[in-house]
Amino acid sequence: MTIAMAEEPISKTSSARPDAKTGEHDDGLSAFAEVRPRLFGIAYRMLGSAAEAEDIVQDVWLRWQATNRSVVENPPAFLATTTTRMCINFAQSAQARRETYIGPWLPEPVDTSSDPALGAERGEALGLAILLLLEKLSPTERAAYVLREAFDYSYRQIADILQIEEANTRQLVSRARKHIADGRRTPATSEEQRRLLEAFIGAAQKGDLAALEGLFAEDVVSYSDGGGVVRTAARAPVFGREHVAKFIAAFASHFWTGITLRWVETNGQGSVLLLRDGIPVALAAMDASAQGIHQIMWIMRPSKLAAISS
Repeated sequence: MTIAMAEEPISKTSSARPDAKTGEHDDGLSAFAEVRPRLFGIAYRMLGSAAEAEDIVQDVWLRWQATNRSVVENPPAFLATTTTRMCINFAQSAQARRETYIGPWLPEPVDTSSDPALGAERGEALGLAILLLLEKLSPTERAAYVLREAFDYSYRQIADILQIEEANTRQLVSRARKHIADGRRTPATSEEQRRLLEAFIGAAQKGDLAALEGLFAEDVVSYSDGGGVVRTAARAPVFGREHVAKFIAAFASHFWTGITLRWVETNGQGSVLLLRDGIPVALAAMDASAQGIHQIMWIMRPSKLAAISS
């Protein structure tokens, strides 16, 4: 593993530097804590799971503890490199697990109300719809895209992290950008997304078939992620304006009974948490363009709601 890269001006200062107050050497905590939000942001975008990202960050911390930090010229670069490479390895096995996942798999939502960009230079590659598209990329393509688009790493820096030629890095990012562009319409503004989500929830609660159809794009799709543990979650995506409207209207009479709503910000956009007797039962999020709502995401697996509801 390369332990020094030109992510920023490199100094020969060890991360095991004397504490200003005690004069004693720290255990690398200060250097790690400074970049921890970035490490989590990289891992989350790479894996689409907050729980898995936390595990990766913890493993990086343990590896950092076991490293001879006196020879690490650039701790942030070292830690970002370690995180990215561990995510690439982990993502290969994660993809295999998701092939046997019961029902549609959706990313685990994260609360971004206090950190809209989630440790990044900008909030790219964070929306649930984008994370779904990133699942179709190879782990290396995904890493290149995330580092470039969200964290503004140079192609040279990404090439060092991935241990490939700079020209290959440019190709990876270009392919990933094309995949994202081909798979997504120009999104509506955040204000319009919120308006459409509010209108959708209102129509869904009433089972208003005509109102629902009026909000949907022709090729709308509804995903329900229950992970095989929530009986009310659909085991397959529902496609098309008429089918999705009928699907939503069909369960209006019983699903919404006793439900209270809590508007939250997840993955950089407005969404709504559905609670029954104070217990979260679903998070509803969507993606919309000028054509209307074209993706509805119902995240119902309890383990994926835990971080949002806590």
